[in-house]
Amino acid sequence: MMARILLTCGEPAGIGPELAPLALAAGVDLVWMGDPRHLPPTAAWTPVADPDDAVPPGHLPVLRHDFAGPATPGRPDPAHAADVVAVIARAVDLAMAGRVAAICTAPISKEALIRGAGFAFPGHTEFLAHLAGDVPVAMMLASTTVTPPCRVVPATSHIPLADVPTALTEQALEQAIRLTHAAMIRDFGLPTPRIAVAGLNPHAGEGGMMGTQDRDMIAPLIARLRDQGLHVTGPHPADTLFHAPARARYDAAVACYHDQGLIPIKTLDFDGGVNVTLGLPFIRTSPDHGTAFDIAGKGLADPSSTIAALRLARSMADSRA
Repeated sequence: MMARILLTCGEPAGIGPELAPLALAAGVDLVWMGDPRHLPPTAAWTPVADPDDAVPPGHLPVLRHDFAGPATPGRPDPAHAADVVAVIARAVDLAMAGRVAAICTAPISKEALIRGAGFAFPGHTEFLAHLAGDVPVAMMLASTTVTPPCRVVPATSHIPLADVPTALTEQALEQAIRLTHAAMIRDFGLPTPRIAVAGLNPHAGEGGMMGTQDRDMIAPLIARLRDQGLHVTGPHPADTLFHAPARARYDAAVACYHDQGLIPIKTLDFDGGVNVTLGLPFIRTSPDHGTAFDIAGKGLADPSSTIAALRLARSMADSRA
């Protein structure tokens, strides 16, 4: 029996806690870490000392982490922030020790963590990279319900569009390509992954007529990586890179900036998109949505993305095994 996937509680006032029993009901083998007082009152759960301990059928295995108090859906409490952070750190410890097969993280509220715990990281991903030893990482958004699959990795992420041309250095783009290449081999079971790189400018610069970065930096980098044995192509015009026939020609795409890559996947597979952190020494996935305070506790949460994230984590764990 393989180790379970660990699902963290995330922000307890959001929809994270109510997604755990819904994922269990869908047949996902998981263990949840958090305060059981934050679970829906109808949830059946059993505390476990070890992530793989047996529980009665239909019960959610719970690695208890007691918070400062109960949570009110839709109303984040800064008093819970330190424990939200501590749960993530505990989850990483278990993953690094090989006691869980992967981590799937429920959404957090950056504002609540800053207010309540002085959280010094831009988000989940950067904190996980720090806990893993300040390793270089990249964000992948991976589809789970469309064929051919859509997998995109932005080389620059949460920065203003005006800052992208400066941030998109040769080093940053090469790192994104290499992290994608390694992950496709290790986590997706593709021994010779095909990676397509989107151009920065419209029509990939049109030979320098609409920007020179594609001609002067991206194309030479791709040529160098191809000489080193990577199956990488581009720069491709981004507006023709994501329809089905184009996706059939590559396994993952590296985009130059956030919206260039995320708009296509959220259009193609909004409910089935999964956030994957590349570069970590353990597997981490997360649903591609936020805390949804507006619907928390109302029984309206859609578990599709969380279930997809848990199932993709299991598939990645199988590939590594």
